[in-house]
Amino acid sequence: MNVLLIGSGGREHALAWKIAASPVLQKLYCAPGNPGIAQEAECVDLDVSDHRAVVTFCAEQEVSLVVVGPEAPLVAGIADALHDAGIPVFGPTAAAAQLEGSKGFTKDLCDRYNIPTGAYMRFNNAPKAKAYARETGAPIVIKADGLAAGKGVTVAMTLEEAFAAIEDCFEGAFGEAGAEVVVEEFLEGEEASFFCICDGTNALPLTTAQDHKPVGDGDTGPNTGGMGAYSPAPVMTDKLVEETMERIIKPTLRGMADRGTPFTGVLYAGLMITASGPQLIEYNVRFGDPECQVLMMRLKDDILMLMKAAADELLWTMSARWIDEAALCVVMATKGYPGSYEKGSKIQNLEAASALHDVEIFHAGTKRDGDDIVANGGRVLGVTALGDTVKAAHDQAYMAVDLIDWPEGFCRRDIGWRAIAREK
Repeated sequence: MNVLLIGSGGREHALAWKIAASPVLQKLYCAPGNPGIAQEAECVDLDVSDHRAVVTFCAEQEVSLVVVGPEAPLVAGIADALHDAGIPVFGPTAAAAQLEGSKGFTKDLCDRYNIPTGAYMRFNNAPKAKAYARETGAPIVIKADGLAAGKGVTVAMTLEEAFAAIEDCFEGAFGEAGAEVVVEEFLEGEEASFFCICDGTNALPLTTAQDHKPVGDGDTGPNTGGMGAYSPAPVMTDKLVEETMERIIKPTLRGMADRGTPFTGVLYAGLMITASGPQLIEYNVRFGDPECQVLMMRLKDDILMLMKAAADELLWTMSARWIDEAALCVVMATKGYPGSYEKGSKIQNLEAASALHDVEIFHAGTKRDGDDIVANGGRVLGVTALGDTVKAAHDQAYMAVDLIDWPEGFCRRDIGWRAIAREK
């Protein structure tokens, strides 16, 4: 198979690394890719927002499957254009991608199909949103309805924080994503990430993972796109997995099919494990980043065949197996992230760090400058390791982190702390 992978982040590097290991792969292309992905694929200069250009490239290179990594091209309808051209694609249509593209859409679907989630209201103006927040009281959650690159959610512990978040949305802090706001109940519990590969009718559950969103140790500071992750997540017992499938995933697939917008691709459920069971916080329509890194490290089976089966609506013929070891990913970010930061700082000693046993370094925000690798984003590297326990994976990952010479970078030092505490 010739495969085109779309994206340029750490998630796409992890996917490229795993796809490249498939015995059925003939040629892997990636648009636009990054220096890490270039070790696994031929990076091509292709404007993925130009759907006609993508279709033309696939026809010329006899691409058998397109794998879409990020959410924005999916919400923009790239899968629709590929479907119309008869090119198999792993990823949802624009209508199905509303599960991530509109938080209000997802909450309404939950309401209609009795999927457990926090109470909510949708607003298109600040005064009414503030009045509802005042009536409900803090803590409360404020969400920009649309795509905001992981930055449109505020867990407000006071009404002042809630009002400020509402004003940010309606004053354009998140562009069009904040034109509508969802104000929802604050849920108490422990978060977990749950992934399924879907073919429109069937859902194949993948292993569990947990990420760390806040920028600082001890889960302090502003939320980010993710500062690290580990798999498996001990909080997700077999019983909770079964309950999540029956009460959340299956009703969602039925609901989407009922609407005439069946969901194909990866369905990523952000869950809160509460005293009354799992509740849905939000859906994403792609692999998480950095959860994808730990999932790909633990997957025994051929990810390319799983994706092709989903695209061909043959997922019922497949299974997914996982190695017993734990995987843990530490995100190294540029100082200043998630606020303002400078690009262009040199990163050295990556070869020595990646030479450690059971360590893979996935590139996210990097670019090549002559012979150097330099930082080109906020989250820059995903240093990922395997170990017999989460603690062992943690120690191996941080050993690699400490070998990397990048004074302008930083990371959290406590990734996996909840699981490590349970192991003790």
